Amino acid sequence: MKNFTSVKDCINPSFKETGDAINSLVQKALAYKKDPLKDCKLGEHKRIGCLFLNPSMRTRLSTQIAAQNLGMEAIVFNVGQEGWALEFEEEAIMSGNTVEHVKDAAPVLGKYFDILAIRTFPSLKNREDDYSELFIKQFIKYTGVPIVSLESATLHPLQSLTDIITISEELSKTPPLGGRGAKVVLTWAPHVKPLPQCVANSFSQWVNAWGEAEFVITHPEDYELDEQFTKGATITHNQDEALKNADFVYVKNWSTYLDYGKIYCNDPEWMLTKEKLSLTNNAKVMHCLPVRRNVELSDEILDSPNSIVTQQAGNRVWAAQTVLSEILSATH
Repeated sequence: MKNFTSVKDCINPSFKETGDAINSLVQKALAYKKDPLKDCKLGEHKRIGCLFLNPSMRTRLSTQIAAQNLGMEAIVFNVGQEGWALEFEEEAIMSGNTVEHVKDAAPVLGKYFDILAIRTFPSLKNREDDYSELFIKQFIKYTGVPIVSLESATLHPLQSLTDIITISEELSKTPPLGGRGAKVVLTWAPHVKPLPQCVANSFSQWVNAWGEAEFVITHPEDYELDEQFTKGATITHNQDEALKNADFVYVKNWSTYLDYGKIYCNDPEWMLTKEKLSLTNNAKVMHCLPVRRNVELSDEILDSPNSIVTQQAGNRVWAAQTVLSEILSATH
């Protein structure tokens, strides 16, 4: 693995199918969960830089812990608060607020670090700009060391690998589902402000590439996601129909994609409740956190045995550790 920015970076010539490559990462992650320090010398004398262009809690801490489990030194840098405002456009005339161009900053960071992990965030103002993924592509172009996405304008691959790990872990605990594959539902939820499509895009991309579940996406009208990520899923505006016989329900808000970055509908009826959960196959409920209680998800769900959001968040360490170990092994 050279970089880690999407599921496409998991494609390995030694596996015939992307799903096999994903399952290999899952098994490696679960092995790390059982024995976190088994490769504690792999990253010895190596350094990872974690650059945050927007805040984080779980992503930041889990990546630091993962790096330390591998023997790496982790240095965190909050770009907006601690550094210069960066310019990313080529041939920019820098007469505005930006002080340093990525063409100058990135190669220096490549001298300081063996791996650079970057968290960016979409503007939700211009879809073309956000979906170009300019920020992370410029770091890949100019840094000269492996790049790990800690979330980009359109995707959150470490979260999605975590989600597949968590689903796989739960499936290993339960008896076979009567000969059928698991049914996984991604459902839109209300929120007080427009949120990016990153987690929903990424989860859709990974579940489709994994290929081991019946995958359904449900949302109100006008909340369609980019087809490049959802192709292969069943999409419906009928949440109750989608929830029938579901084994896993992933709850997430996202803003509109076509009329970009808007909230059209904020119907509280889309919040997952115990009554709606009764339509499922006693489904496990997932959310990437942070969660707006009693807006996106009710207390009765979050505090119930069906909720695996804490387990899911804990698995962020093993997803990050797996990715970093893959990159370190490839660069040795």
